[in-house]
Amino acid sequence: MSGAGVRDFKRRIRSVTNTQQITKAMKMVAAAKLRKAQERAEASRPYTETLYNTLAALSGVVDAGSLHPLLEVRKEVRKVAYVVVAADRGLAGAYNTNVIRAASETIAADERENVESYIIAVGRKVRDFYRKRGGLVAEYLNLGDDVSYADAKEITDYVMNAYQEEAFDEVYVVYAKFINALRHIPTVTRLIPLEPPDEEAQESTEESLDITFIYEPDSETIMHSLLPRYLGSLIYNAMLESKASEQGARISS
Repeated sequence: MSGAGVRDFKRRIRSVTNTQQITKAMKMVAAAKLRKAQERAEASRPYTETLYNTLAALSGVVDAGSLHPLLEVRKEVRKVAYVVVAADRGLAGAYNTNVIRAASETIAADERENVESYIIAVGRKVRDFYRKRGGLVAEYLNLGDDVSYADAKEITDYVMNAYQEEAFDEVYVVYAKFINALRHIPTVTRLIPLEPPDEEAQESTEESLDITFIYEPDSETIMHSLLPRYLGSLIYNAMLESKASEQGARISS
């Protein structure tokens, strides 16, 4: 082998070695971010569950005729919005693709007549995909690795106002539910109208607590105050689950 060939061969070895070192460093960073994101996602679940159980207890004593607007089911559904949560960057395996595919398949599977679909993009990858295909009405980008409740509240306020102004008749969230570093499940959940707690949930809550509550102010006021917070917690939890899933995908990609 000539001297030039040996130098070229050594240069390639150094290049591969450098790439391996960079990849290893990226995975170490992703592992640290995953631990933090996983802890935050798991910590948010009890709060959402507690809010749901509280609403279940309240729904048993609140007059059914005093519905909050977030519980109102529209007779005619013409405009459906999807809050699609993914990443701002790539290099996360099939993570972004799977979430976007779940959203697109859900939209395609809606067989109701004359229904228009709109996208609220959380993440640059979602924005870039749907901007080319139409239907994009709002975008939330560059939220970083430390998702805050303020970010979720901004999205919550937007969808609540849009629903109350009848810009949308239904709102769903599409995100990747975190199971572990290797498994994250694309999930579609209806946000608005909120699903009221069923009778089984009410009975389960009453049996587990076995307490008679005195509400101050009245139960209806408390329920109307908690419903927007519950909606916010659903969106916040979806964003935290997505962030944990994203970091897990970066490690395994």
